[in-house]
Amino acid sequence: MTTAETTRTSAPDAAAGVARRPFDLLFTVAGCALLVFALLSVALVAEPSTVGEAAELRFLLPPSLLGLAAGLANLAVLLLGGITVAERLIRRDVRHVVRVLAAAGLGYGATVALNTGLTALLGAAVPAVLSASEGGVASNPLHAYLAAAVAYLHATRPVHLVRVTGLMGVGVAVTAASVLLSGYTTALALVLTLLVGAVSASLTSYVVGVRIPPPATERLVGELGRLGLEPLCLDPAGEDHEGNQRFVAETVDRRLEVTVLASDPASGVVKRLLSRIVLRDAVAPPLLLGLRDRVEHTALMEYAAAAAGAAGPRLLAVGELDSSAAFLVREYVTARPLAELADAEVGEDFLDEVWAQLRLLHRRRVAHRGIGPRAVSRRSDGRAALTGLSTGSVAAGPWMLSLDNAALLVTLALRVGPRRAVDSAVRNLGTDTVAAVLPFLQSVGLPAGLRRALRGHRGLLGRLRAEISRVAPHAPAQPVQLERMPPRTVVTVVVATVVGLALAYQLAGVDWGTISDPDPLWTGAAVALSLVCVAAPAVALLGFSPVRLRLWRTVLVQYASSFVRIATPAGVGSLALNTRYLIREGTSTAQAVSAVGVSQLAGLITLVPLLVLCAYLSNTGYPGDFSPSLTLLVVVGVLSVLAAALLAVPRLRRAVSGRLRPHLHGVLPQLLDLLHHPRRLALGLGGTLLLTVSLVLCLYTSILAFDVTPSLAAVGVVYLAGNALGSAAPSPGGLGAVEAALIGGLTAIAGVPAAAALSGVLLFRLLTFWLPVLPGWLAFTRLQRRRAI
Repeated sequence: MTTAETTRTSAPDAAAGVARRPFDLLFTVAGCALLVFALLSVALVAEPSTVGEAAELRFLLPPSLLGLAAGLANLAVLLLGGITVAERLIRRDVRHVVRVLAAAGLGYGATVALNTGLTALLGAAVPAVLSASEGGVASNPLHAYLAAAVAYLHATRPVHLVRVTGLMGVGVAVTAASVLLSGYTTALALVLTLLVGAVSASLTSYVVGVRIPPPATERLVGELGRLGLEPLCLDPAGEDHEGNQRFVAETVDRRLEVTVLASDPASGVVKRLLSRIVLRDAVAPPLLLGLRDRVEHTALMEYAAAAAGAAGPRLLAVGELDSSAAFLVREYVTARPLAELADAEVGEDFLDEVWAQLRLLHRRRVAHRGIGPRAVSRRSDGRAALTGLSTGSVAAGPWMLSLDNAALLVTLALRVGPRRAVDSAVRNLGTDTVAAVLPFLQSVGLPAGLRRALRGHRGLLGRLRAEISRVAPHAPAQPVQLERMPPRTVVTVVVATVVGLALAYQLAGVDWGTISDPDPLWTGAAVALSLVCVAAPAVALLGFSPVRLRLWRTVLVQYASSFVRIATPAGVGSLALNTRYLIREGTSTAQAVSAVGVSQLAGLITLVPLLVLCAYLSNTGYPGDFSPSLTLLVVVGVLSVLAAALLAVPRLRRAVSGRLRPHLHGVLPQLLDLLHHPRRLALGLGGTLLLTVSLVLCLYTSILAFDVTPSLAAVGVVYLAGNALGSAAPSPGGLGAVEAALIGGLTAIAGVPAAAALSGVLLFRLLTFWLPVLPGWLAFTRLQRRRAI
């Protein structure tokens, strides 16, 4: 190697980077969920602590021997911890020191806070499985120490002094075993303490990050030499379209391209994980959690592409630099991506060559799965090539191949327009194959890079569908179901889990015997009011409808809405069913949407004044005191903040107007028409007001049925605010969220005991949500049979 070549090889490295491992984030989320579940289960199921339950363990080994072992182990852990910190400071790895010390501090603080919180919430009722000492969990500082030690050890990864950290692990294990055998703590408390430490370390590691050393060119040169690819020089060549660093290596007889793969960022893993959850197995991308999985999958895909005869650069070797970096060696090929080509270079011959490359892959059942503007390129010899196979699949099914065709069709349409793209596809794939692509032209099935490129080209997918329909009128128009569960369902599951945890906390300590003994008189009143709750929206719709409706059939539609809402988010099913009913009764689609929009607007107009009025009246129980109550201040403050946010934040204002515009479209002309018909206007507003009042009274009488007499105004505040908040949840009919909001509001605002609040809310929801389902199903079936909806 000459002097100049040696200088180029050992050029100063770039600045070190920072990596955040996806496993740290996933472990943090899973650990927190497991910790919350364990504590709730113990608090709700386990028996209260009694001192002395663990005394039998204290005689398994002499206490003096256990104390000596723990003392020596603690001393060793502290000394060895100081050694590792000193070693990292000498190497100027300040980030490592910050990470391990922050992890230890977080573990200690989190354990102290958790123990203190358990003692404050449960007091003497701390379960026996969590406390074996007379002072309870709050008096046990050993838990905090063990959590800090485990967090420190867990945060030292990647391990630099293997033997030192191994001895520290032994010391922590000895201390844990000593305190367990001495009866100073319980097995479950010890396991939860270790979990707190591990979660603290993972969270800190993700926030602070792990220092990535600069690209070690000398190490890379050595690894290439061991592979028999002795480089004369190694020059940086930027990044590829996946963000991996590239080098160009000159050897005696050829030029090589070396791509260094680092640990995948957490965002990439989370996106692939969500895709695996949301999309069906036939179209979901590979998960590829670890670096080794990514490297092996990329190598497999490129070997499969080479065997298929594709024109991509040939993979020569795969190697590993360290635990957080690996590299791929390919033949060097000069190529330019599709976006950089001149219009003259993107002729029909080039388009045909691109489709030919994809056909070679598909002939061997190899799916690309990452086609986009940067994955299609033109080599220096004029041939087209498809690069970026790292997320592809072998032994691919017909759905994956159709999604590839759809992705390439969209990619070419971005460059040459829909007509030329479809014509080129017909020439190379045939009319029937292109027709089969039409159901797969969905944004959810396209690669992430291609979806980003589509953001500035609204309507392109629609124009492509129109072009395919032009050349293949027999193409199926119904899109295929690519999603296993829509994102709304995922959000619903998350919301239901959060609501379930909130309900579990609220129901702790409730006397369940009170539910079985309601007052029959008040229960009968609640039943009667629940019937009014179904008739009231029918009255409102009679007033707002531009055509004459029959009362009995309109009431049946409201019962049918009670059936539909068990499968749709709150308000959506009723909105759609009422609109459909008005169209069937002879109104135009625009008039039906406007009439239902007016009814929605009327509900909002009556909600806000009633909420403020109830908040004001909730303070009239104090004679002579006309100062505003805390409830009124909170209600007005929240409404003011919401109004100010809608007026001051343009993005929020656009989002809300975009959501409301379809529902309120044409409302103004409908309102002006109603002003000329005061009887209809009074009937509509009266029905809307009757619905709200009857719901409040139904909740109030449901609570009275359990021998509790709260303030009617306070119950009104709770219902109006709680139902609005709970109904915002995407669960069907606000299920779970409404119950949690009402129970929490009744106990916090109306002062209703938890048992009575639970009983009253369950009775209220039984009457207004569950019991109408069966007659609603019968009404829905009858109306469908008569083609009324």
